[in-house]
Amino acid sequence: MDALIKPLRPAKPSDAKPSDAKPSDMRPSEAKIPEGRPAELDPSEFLAAAVRADQPRPSRAEAEHAVETLLSYIGENPGREGLLDTPRRVVEAYDELYQGYHQCPAEVLNRTFGETAGYDDFVLIRGIEFTSQCEHHMMPFYGKAHIAYTPVERVVGLSKLARLTDIFARRLQTQEHLTAQIAAAIDEILKPRGVAVMIEAEHTCMSVRGVAKHGAMTFTSRFTGMFRDNPAEQARFLSMVRGPQR
Repeated sequence: MDALIKPLRPAKPSDAKPSDAKPSDMRPSEAKIPEGRPAELDPSEFLAAAVRADQPRPSRAEAEHAVETLLSYIGENPGREGLLDTPRRVVEAYDELYQGYHQCPAEVLNRTFGETAGYDDFVLIRGIEFTSQCEHHMMPFYGKAHIAYTPVERVVGLSKLARLTDIFARRLQTQEHLTAQIAAAIDEILKPRGVAVMIEAEHTCMSVRGVAKHGAMTFTSRFTGMFRDNPAEQARFLSMVRGPQR
């Protein structure tokens, strides 16, 4: 069930490195990925905010004008009473929906606690509700994330895993990438013995347009460490995720 994330730009045969080249000398797209194993994500995707302070961006006035253009494109009159404030409202909504671009995932997980009394089993939080936006159509998809990790001596506050989910969800996404980002961030920052992430979601780009199949759910998962290498731990995680809801 593990969702394999393929490199966005696979290496071309002509770009192949000599057999003695080290993986660290290669670009991420050129590194050879063992067959059947997930590709690694670039740490810059989950260790820092997606928007740099010095990154050029259009002004708010330009963004509002772009909304007026779209209103005209669909055949509306941006000057009618009901739409006069729509450009402002849309831009304000975007500030809220896409605030994850300005938040740093690493900062959410950087405080841990050591009072665990030697706890050595995994910690599972299931049913983390989220809403995100499909990067292909900019339409919502929403559902629940289930996250487990097996700590090594120290644990992170439970609310932090929900906040981490929201940071990545409040960016233009695919569900597959969202799943991989959450797992990679926890794996890289907390250094646990293993991470398991499952996401179930409904995509409005599929339910209200196109094939219009309302209620169709998409499931993705990502396993690292002991969850990836031990089928019994995967099965136990899945059993607990699918168990009766209170």
